[in-house]
Amino acid sequence: MATACEMKNKIQGHPCFGGNHHKNGRMHLAVAPNCNIKCGYCSRKHDCANESRPGVTSRILTPQEAIVKVREVMASPIAGPIIKVVGIAGPGDPLANEETFETFAMVKKEFPHLMLCMSTNGLLLPESIDRLYELGLHSLTVTVNAVDPEIGALIYRHVIYHGRHYTGVDGAKILIANQFEGLKRAGELGLTIKVNTVLTPGINDNQIPLIASRVKELGAFVMNIMPIIPQAELAHIVPPSEEYLSAIRKVNEGTIGQFAHCKQCRADAIGLIGQDLNISVAEAACPTS
Repeated sequence: MATACEMKNKIQGHPCFGGNHHKNGRMHLAVAPNCNIKCGYCSRKHDCANESRPGVTSRILTPQEAIVKVREVMASPIAGPIIKVVGIAGPGDPLANEETFETFAMVKKEFPHLMLCMSTNGLLLPESIDRLYELGLHSLTVTVNAVDPEIGALIYRHVIYHGRHYTGVDGAKILIANQFEGLKRAGELGLTIKVNTVLTPGINDNQIPLIASRVKELGAFVMNIMPIIPQAELAHIVPPSEEYLSAIRKVNEGTIGQFAHCKQCRADAIGLIGQDLNISVAEAACPTS
């Protein structure tokens, strides 16, 4: 496991791990449409150029289209100088899509100076982590919303694992076990790890200190506690106030560093956090007001 000094050096330039997010940008490649779990707060049914949330993309790219887009962005006098990271964060789960590995291989070969970053639910992480490490993955984000399967069952509607469909506690138990096993292995390999947790008031509030403690032990560098965006099956949940979210972060910062400038990015985000450059002609059909 990396020392604090080694980790500080590794995160230089990564806007989501402590790098200067006002100067360093990232590029998300939407090459992963398939997902193997169903989160109660997840909806991927619509897209607007002015809509920024996980699971949203204007279109799915093939790996070949993705590398062309990287070339275009890196050649841009506006975007090229600020892009330090190429990430894959959906719109499904990257590890449920072979295109993720194909894309990373091409980016690493042609742009070896760019950091490779991935965000996953962690279900397939134990069996994929060695392959990701060999591809040169720099940074890993895993979304962990519960330690106890009974709580997880209130968040995850189903889990599809090796061709079998699991629901309730059975599905949550498999997912949570694999998340922690994958994090353990990633920590042992020295990857830079961030853990996302979607704060869902009335459901997983009490789980957050347990998550913070466990993932810190396994090698996570920072934790990103995000407010739920109420939609899908959990559309009735009232999102946490800024004050409550800040208080939860404050309570847990003594356990693990807290990431507080997340903008819950789209799967095709490009640019600085909160200042995306990939607004297209689609905005003409989707007004800001």
